[in-house]
Amino acid sequence: MRFGFDGKRATQNFRGLGNYSRGLIEGLLEYSEDELFLYTPKVTEERALNWLKENQNPRLQLREPGNILEQAVPSLWRSFSIVNDIKKDQLDLYHGLSHEIPVGSTGCKSVVTIHDLIFLRYPEFFPFIDRVTYKKKFNYSSHNADMVIAICEQTKLDLINFLGVDEKKIVVHYQSCDPVFYNERSFAEKKSLMEKYNFERPFILNVGAFEERKNQLMLIEAFAKIASQVEQDLVLIGNGKSYLEQCKKKVEDLKISSRVHFLSNIPFSELPVFYQTADLFCFPSHFEGFGIPIVEALFSKTPVITSFGSCFPESAGPDSEYIDPLSLTDISDKILKVLNDVSLQDKMISRGHNFVQKFTRKQSTEKLLECYTRLF
Repeated sequence: MRFGFDGKRATQNFRGLGNYSRGLIEGLLEYSEDELFLYTPKVTEERALNWLKENQNPRLQLREPGNILEQAVPSLWRSFSIVNDIKKDQLDLYHGLSHEIPVGSTGCKSVVTIHDLIFLRYPEFFPFIDRVTYKKKFNYSSHNADMVIAICEQTKLDLINFLGVDEKKIVVHYQSCDPVFYNERSFAEKKSLMEKYNFERPFILNVGAFEERKNQLMLIEAFAKIASQVEQDLVLIGNGKSYLEQCKKKVEDLKISSRVHFLSNIPFSELPVFYQTADLFCFPSHFEGFGIPIVEALFSKTPVITSFGSCFPESAGPDSEYIDPLSLTDISDKILKVLNDVSLQDKMISRGHNFVQKFTRKQSTEKLLECYTRLF
């Protein structure tokens, strides 16, 4: 069959939505025989060009804006004139990978993935104009697509409750993480990592963009309460702006600068080594679409502490430890509980690794193809 995809995130975004898009395409290239068409604004980013080169395949065809106007205003192409390109390519199905589908009839089946409705649940985290734009786009796509893929049960409930989407057209489909996290790294690689970043102590890890919703500030304060009781340092990996500066200032104010490490723009290839070297992964986010860093940590055989509610029980499973993200005491107590109990750590690692096997790329791709098949 001939499947088309909104490729904007795959070629322009190197965080969560981009990782989702690239992983989905890679999975279909590996585990299906279908023809794939990737519709994307002009690709100039070196990382995207490298990704396309690495995944060069006669079954994957790139489509970029054709005329000068479309190239100058790619959002108009993605939303409107792309319809003509989709018809020309005679697709059987078009999948909007991040909340959007084109306006108008494409002559084929349509699917849209909705990752979360955080902008409606936590409007204080988003500018007014963004909330208005998102609501308009999400409303259109979720009510006009033939199928809506929610990446977790929480998102499915939010689609029903916030946007009134028909439950019958929503399918929950869990995403995977990059297979690079599946394989165990050597002691030499872990030792080399510690030396490269001048880590003198074992560490607790947090991975994610520095945003208020991710709650790193609370994690820092909780760590400060118990820093004198644990041998581990705290390592926070992610990019950010004003909230990152707030976190750095808090570390200085709490006089724990020697125990907290901020890292940005680290090579993706090093991430699995960080996860596997960490004694504990702590992710006290208020709300996520799915929380892929949790899945990465579980594949890496690292114990996970994360928040109650949202999608977290779906991604972290029954054997992770859960905290109230608003409670300093709960966060610090749970960190101590896990770090001080080796048998608990062993149970969390083995059961967590078993749980996360349902999120392998092969499983995810097979279930995605089952979703597509329902439409024919």
